[in-house]
Amino acid sequence: MSRDEQRFTVGLLALEGAVLSSLTGPMDILRIAQKLAEVRDPGTRLRLETVLVGARGQATVTGSGGLSIGPVRSPDVALDLLLVPGYMHSNADDMVGQLAGFGPEIALLRAMHLRGVPIAANCCGTFLLAEAGLLDGRHATTSWWLDAAFRQRFPRVKLDVERMVVEDGGVTTTGASTAVLSYILQLLAKRVDPALAQHTARMMLIDPDRQSQAPYISLALTERPRHSLSEKAEHFLHRELHRELSIAELAEACGTSERSLLRHFRQHYGSTPLGHVQHLRVERAKALLETTLLSFEEIVERCGYSDASSFRKLFKRATSLTPAEYRDRFRLRAA
Repeated sequence: MSRDEQRFTVGLLALEGAVLSSLTGPMDILRIAQKLAEVRDPGTRLRLETVLVGARGQATVTGSGGLSIGPVRSPDVALDLLLVPGYMHSNADDMVGQLAGFGPEIALLRAMHLRGVPIAANCCGTFLLAEAGLLDGRHATTSWWLDAAFRQRFPRVKLDVERMVVEDGGVTTTGASTAVLSYILQLLAKRVDPALAQHTARMMLIDPDRQSQAPYISLALTERPRHSLSEKAEHFLHRELHRELSIAELAEACGTSERSLLRHFRQHYGSTPLGHVQHLRVERAKALLETTLLSFEEIVERCGYSDASSFRKLFKRATSLTPAEYRDRFRLRAA
């Protein structure tokens, strides 16, 4: 390799059942960036590469749709980053159950971390990092609908599913599948060339500056372990959400003490009962903004609030958008 050559190599963990876009997305971004660099400067010494890295000595890896890609290289290749893709699953229990079959990959992650290789994970690939112990005591994110399953299995990780990308101590986690595209562009800007990253983002119509998953979070789609106390609380709250509620009233409806209720909500939701009620009210407001022409004041009333101004602030804090911005982006439109 020439002394003037600038090489940047991203390793992609060859994981059976991987969501293929978690692998091919980064491949395409760096290939397109390489082509753009060559157009800009035909004599460029920049070399952007991706390489599939395996823990089992396999020649190819088969993705979630049955398509095999390769070649898969041994893990002794020099890497600037190792990226763990998400993998296909039918529900949170299935996703956690599959971890037992990824023993060689988890051992490889530990070894690469000890070698000082920066590691990142996309979507539920973050569960492999946590299973390897690489996220203990660190801040992290994952796909928003896996919030409860992650918290239950890895209580020592400081999880924040509203964030799109979290880097802590040389380990990076990203949210749902397409978050990896923004992350790779951010990495390209930070480690290689900001102008090239910006040009690539424009060519691919990707916004690398997205910071939050919050506008997309839906509590109705979030998978949570079943629990009789939670079911009682949810049933009561959804029925009474249109009016003011107290913790004492909720505890009585659930047949438990306020102390037990507070402890359960922290363990099960990672929130207080009041915080969860606020989440539910924001969820109801989101649904009404998406599907009705009700004014914001009418929506506020149906969500159990009397002060439209304070609810507007709560809504923006929860979603990173104003109610008007949310309605404009997500409202149902006639075909």
